[in-house]
Amino acid sequence: MDFGELLAIFGPGVSGAVFGTGWWFWVDAVVCSSVKVSFVHYLPGIFASLAALMFNCVRKEDIDYSPYEEGEWRLKLWLFIAYVVSFVSLAASVGLLIQDALVETGPSAWTGVAGVLQCVFVLIRITGHVQ
Repeated sequence: MDFGELLAIFGPGVSGAVFGTGWWFWVDAVVCSSVKVSFVHYLPGIFASLAALMFNCVRKEDIDYSPYEEGEWRLKLWLFIAYVVSFVSLAASVGLLIQDALVETGPSAWTGVAGVLQCVFVLIRITGHVQ
């Protein structure tokens, strides 16, 4: 059994476990927080999950890699928007981490770290998905 077959068998399971681990970090941070976590802190993880869903809506076979043909422009636009949403969610989580570390009255720095870990794990799991 070669690596490609093993990845096809175990890839989706490992990918789901990584996705769940990302959300587990966030749930732990919210439950262990001594102050109420505002809804703004939830948005990066929600948008990272939305980006993961957007990526999973595209099959590998539908992507045209030819640089000389126009290909399916709707598919390329969809993937571009998915990349933008994923990068914005990651940047927002880093911004909230910096805000949590600098402000004394808000959530702890662990909440910001968990938000970054959540986005990273949710977005990393995209690479493990094989269709």
